[in-house]
Order: sequence, then structure tokens, then C-alpha cells
Amino acid sequence: MRDGILSIQSAVAYGHVGNSAAVFPLQRLGFEVWPVNTVLFSNHTGYGAWRGRIVGLDWIEEIIEGMAERGAIPRTRAVLSGYLGAPSLGEEVLRTVARVRAVRPDMLYACDPVMGDEGRGFFVRPGIPEFFKERAVPAADIVTPNQFELAWLAGLEIRSLDDALRAAARVRATGPGIVVCTSLVLGDEEELAVLADSAEAGWLVRTPRLPVSLNGTGDAFTALFLGHWLATGRLEATLENAVSAMYALVEATHRAGSRELELVAAQDQLVRPSRRFTAERVR
Repeated sequence: MRDGILSIQSAVAYGHVGNSAAVFPLQRLGFEVWPVNTVLFSNHTGYGAWRGRIVGLDWIEEIIEGMAERGAIPRTRAVLSGYLGAPSLGEEVLRTVARVRAVRPDMLYACDPVMGDEGRGFFVRPGIPEFFKERAVPAADIVTPNQFELAWLAGLEIRSLDDALRAAARVRATGPGIVVCTSLVLGDEEELAVLADSAEAGWLVRTPRLPVSLNGTGDAFTALFLGHWLATGRLEATLENAVSAMYALVEATHRAGSRELELVAAQDQLVRPSRRFTAERVR
């Protein structure tokens, strides 16, 4: 088997969030993906009712150990993590990252520090924000917070592009080489922007703001960004490719009037989006 991406996230049977949103885009981009599901729910919790259960930490440890016995650890190109139900699960993610890095120093850890959002505040359990800020983000190579999460991680209010750049630099100083801020509002309420910032440069892509509110968009975007980064190693191209694909996916979902991402129906757009957005260098 080829090298793969180990994705440790929640999963649902109906719809697309967590691994159910992240695995298919990576596969469509040509990557082998090894999902470890931390939650097995019928559907995402935004419906207000769901069935299923959280996977026990001992079970997750056992699955990862079984993968190690099959020789997966040295073939892991990247570890991807998103929503964490508890800090103990986060510690297992970091143990796995350290285990892979010990035998493969070139591996990447991409962390989506899911904590909250503008207008909603925090929606995770106590201790999760602190875990991300103090443990996970410093250990990551790529982090993909939204505007609310970046502001909290940096301890800065974000009202402008300069604010976002300062916040990204402050978070980069704690460890990650690339900080990507999603759902960035920079004055124009009709637009959304995504900022990708590294030590070398900062790039910004702006898109129209579609009148939808969907679950799983952050999970899918982080997967797309990681896949394109592994494929190109160029921040400008990675940002353009990931944002263009994500916009096409959301637009297709909006046209379909669907509450769930139209991942299967729009799968060709994930690889060759019909509308391309260009990045501008902002630093």
C-alpha cells in the first residue's frame, strides 16, 4: 500500500462532517486516507437530534496500534485532526503525531482547531480551547482557524487585514509554519476571504459570500488545503486551489437547496473547479 494520510475525526452515517467530509475530497485528489473515527453518529448535531455514540479512547488507541502493526506509521505522510470531544482525545492525537515524527520527520500535522465561531462563541467542552492553544497548535505544521478562533488563539481582536496578519504571525510564533484563517470578514459583508500566512509571505483570496450556513465546510476545506499543499508545496497555488474547490462545493450545495454538502454530486469540482479565484499577496 502507498503512503497515506491519517485522519482522526468524528464521523456520521448521514451527511458530511468530520471524516465524512474530509476523507472523500482527499481521495478524489488521489490520496490514500486512513480514517480513525472518534464519534459514530447517525447525523451531525446541528439537527438537534441524533443517535450513536462517542468512541472510547481505548478503542481509538487499539485501532491506531493495529494500524501500526500493519506498518502504517512510517508510511503516514500527514496526520489530520479536527473537532475534539475531549482533551484526552487530543492527547492521543499528539501521541500519534509524535510517534510518526519519530520515524518520519518529514510528516505534516494539519490541525483544524475547532472551538467556536463569530456570533456563537465557544461551542466545545471546557478545556478544549486551552488544549488547542497550549498543546495542539504549537505541535502543528498547518492550522486552519476561522476568524473567531484565530482571534482567540492570538489574543487579538480582528477587524482588518492588518489585524489578521498580526494575529497569524503571533500564532506562527508558537510553532506552526502555516496559519490559514477562514471565513474572514474584512469590511465588505458581501465577501468572505481566506488568508494563508507563512514566514515567507501572506496570501489572500476573496470570494462572494453565499447565503448559506452549512456544517462540515471547515472539515472539507482543511482536507482540500492539506491535499493541495502535499501536491504542490506552494502556498499561493494551494490557497487558490482549495478556495476555488470549496466555493464550487458550497455553490453546488446552495443550488441544490441541500442542508448537507453535495460532495458526491460536485466531486469533479473538487479537482477542476469551474471558477478560479486568484490570490493576492498581502505581505
